[in-house]
Amino acid sequence: QVQLVESGGGLVQAGGSLRLSCAASGRTFSSYAMGWYRQAPGKKREFVATINWSSSSTYYGDSVKGRFTISRDNAKNTVFLQMNSLKPEDTAVYYCTGDPIFSVGTPRYWGQGTQVTVSS
Repeated sequence: QVQLVESGGGLVQAGGSLRLSCAASGRTFSSYAMGWYRQAPGKKREFVATINWSSSSTYYGDSVKGRFTISRDNAKNTVFLQMNSLKPEDTAVYYCTGDPIFSVGTPRYWGQGTQVTVSS
């Protein structure tokens, strides 16, 4: 069982940066792939990024590629999402995810979400 708690969301102007954090509980964190999804009002849930257990592989959604960076610290059971060059269309609730398998399939574990709002 893995529990995930996001933090770091907030209001930022277009062109700015935010860093999201996700604290995970459970001894299996270091063996899990971790990721981020987002959902804007009235829109479908969208894959953002994922990282494998060793940080040797990452994968990004097309809309954030080159602007967002996912990373993790297994010693601190934490995964991060550095978001740069933010755009109003990045406004959404961002969810941290975890799964035993590194893939872009639907993850097994989800956090409660943190709101990111980008003003124009």
